Amino acid sequence: MAVTIKSEREIQLMREAGEILAKTHEELEKALHAGMSTYEVNKIGDEIIRSYGCVPSFLNYNGYPASICVSVNEEVVHGIPSKKRILRDGDVVSLDAGVIWKGYHSDAARTHIIGEGSEEAKALVKVTKECFFEGIKYAIAGNHLNDICKAIGTYAKDRGYGVVRDLVGHGIGTHLHEDPEVPNFDMKRRGIKLQPGMTLAIEPMITAGRDEVVWLDDDWTVVTDDNSLAAHYENTILITDGEPEILSLRKL
Repeated sequence: MAVTIKSEREIQLMREAGEILAKTHEELEKALHAGMSTYEVNKIGDEIIRSYGCVPSFLNYNGYPASICVSVNEEVVHGIPSKKRILRDGDVVSLDAGVIWKGYHSDAARTHIIGEGSEEAKALVKVTKECFFEGIKYAIAGNHLNDICKAIGTYAKDRGYGVVRDLVGHGIGTHLHEDPEVPNFDMKRRGIKLQPGMTLAIEPMITAGRDEVVWLDDDWTVVTDDNSLAAHYENTILITDGEPEILSLRKL
């Protein structure tokens, strides 16, 4: 699949999808509390997405059994919601969600802390979000893809954090995952030249320990190899003639 350049009509539909997803994340954040199960988080998220007339991107995608990926503490991504997994004060909870609106996808992730949380957790969540914004400083037409990738990885490493290498961001549009892959580390090659109309899901996955991850027996949940905390922050962005536009973050 080649990297697609979106038309004005397609960009508008992706803006609408992104706004709905941004609202979904805002509502999910308000609903999160200690004592609820990750199953409940998923149920609420699914209902919110459908209330806007969208379909969840993730449900049954390659067999994934839920609408919201709920990953807790050492879980990096793709945590499967469960009635048995109860959120507790101090938990680091990453919520990854996608919506389909009139045939177009938007994909975004946020990491929250239940209750007060440790200083370690707060620092990790903060730096992970900052990695995204550091990366998109370079999401400018005429730059190369690796300018984004390198900036994200360097920012995290300079602050002593691990950068997950086995999972990457991606292009997005009529498919949830399109070309190109968008790593969160220096690819050692320039990558494609960025052009207006490209839409990318940029998603730093950062750990408080080492880079390495393992897959659990459910074939979905990815955890840190050293059991360290992990955080995830993602938005769908549009390359423009000027500054990049973040499609899945509301302009308040």
